[in-house]
Formats: sequence, C-alpha cells, structure tokens
Amino acid sequence: MTTGRAARAATVHDHVALAEIEMCGELIIAASMADEERLSADRIDEVLKVYDAEESRGRP
Repeated sequence: MTTGRAARAATVHDHVALAEIEMCGELIIAASMADEERLSADRIDEVLKVYDAEESRGRP
C-alpha cells in the first residue's frame, strides 16, 4: 500500500513526465516541418516557449 506522500510524489512525477513528453512531441513536429536539417537554438526556444526575462515583457 502506498502512503499519501508516495502517492503525491508519483502524481507529481507523472505530471512532469507528461510535460516532458509533450515538449518532445512539439520539437518532433517542428523538426519535421522545418526547411533546414536542424532547428536553430532560437527556433527550439520558440517551440518550447523559452524566453529571456527582458524579451518576455509584453508577451502573454
């Protein structure tokens, strides 16, 4: 039997794993649609919605 703490840890871990799988899927889709052989670092950041703090001002 799992304890409450173990169950919460598993739920958080599953949530993180699902988020990572979704990000990988987004990258695969972007790579398959790209004209270039490789995605640029800027394009990867765009796909993963990673922005610098200064750049993110005004972004949703």
